[in-house]
Amino acid sequence: MERQWFLESVAADGSHMTYNITHLPFCIGRDADNDLVVASRDLSRHHVALTRDISGRIRLTDLNSTNGSFVNRQRIEGSCLLDENDIVHFGTTEFRMRVNLGGHLRIDDMRTMLMPQGLELSARFVRNEAEFLALLEGHGVSGAAQPIVDATTNRIVAYELLGRANHPLLPISPIRLFELASALDREIDLSVAFRKFGIAAIAPRLQGFPLFANTHPKETFSEEFFDSLVSLREQRPELDLVIEIHETAVTESARLVKLAGRFRDIGVRFAYDDFGAGQARLSELGDAPAHFVKFDMGLVHDIHLAGARKRRVVGDLVKLVLDLGSVPLAEGIEQEVEAQICREMGFQLIQGFLTGRPIPVENL
Repeated sequence: MERQWFLESVAADGSHMTYNITHLPFCIGRDADNDLVVASRDLSRHHVALTRDISGRIRLTDLNSTNGSFVNRQRIEGSCLLDENDIVHFGTTEFRMRVNLGGHLRIDDMRTMLMPQGLELSARFVRNEAEFLALLEGHGVSGAAQPIVDATTNRIVAYELLGRANHPLLPISPIRLFELASALDREIDLSVAFRKFGIAAIAPRLQGFPLFANTHPKETFSEEFFDSLVSLREQRPELDLVIEIHETAVTESARLVKLAGRFRDIGVRFAYDDFGAGQARLSELGDAPAHFVKFDMGLVHDIHLAGARKRRVVGDLVKLVLDLGSVPLAEGIEQEVEAQICREMGFQLIQGFLTGRPIPVENL
């Protein structure tokens, strides 16, 4: 059975609309004689044509439009082949190529309005959304573990669990993946998927070591997150887990004090992550001291090149952390000269390329 293609758009109120591609060629523009008439003045009267390519795929051809046509936000010259879930813009009007739904739209004629220069294309759809949603279900999830070492002896004392993707159409970098998650409002789901993979696939290979696991600020104080930790402790009582709380979640002392108490009750330690990336949150550090404080690499990277004032500030923060009974950890250390200054400042743990790069799960 031949596949039925259609175009999907998102209205101003967030509702999705669909337009069947009932036949080929299929013309799109502003004039009433098009197969799909779009009420946008930055479309040309006859903007694009969709035709069947000799390969059987659909080909998009720009009809010398004023404002251009874009596929996955890249302007095309002439024509190009389309795939399912491709994001297409005609001028600034955004659609996504889909299969097997219907609808139709016709509107009156109007003159073309030239797009203002520098106007960004809309981004209501996310490239590779289907693959990303599959990732959240565990398909293509991967990970790595990075050593955390004793600052004095360089002996490995713990590992941090890191999430990755193993899919040819998705970025490997967790930063890029969380950008995708943010566009879909699925940051918590991605954080959970990474943590589940790390505990299921990596933790058994690193028995005897404490494992640092990341969280997303949106989930830090949720009941679902805490319940998952309770369940994990019941299933894996031997697991020495350290939960990393991002600096941006360290904003309310009362909630942190309560959370720290709940962690203590179930035998889970915690760390403040990326300390110093924003505000230092010294009040919260004092009210709810963490077992570990991970200094953001922005504070310690190239510390050997920093002036005396910055070194004094970082050194005073390390002393404060020690006075509160927490263990200071320097992140992002890449050079021995950086590590030496960190030791002199009182850092007890070091993490970075100098002492150990992330190790893919298959190499552990």
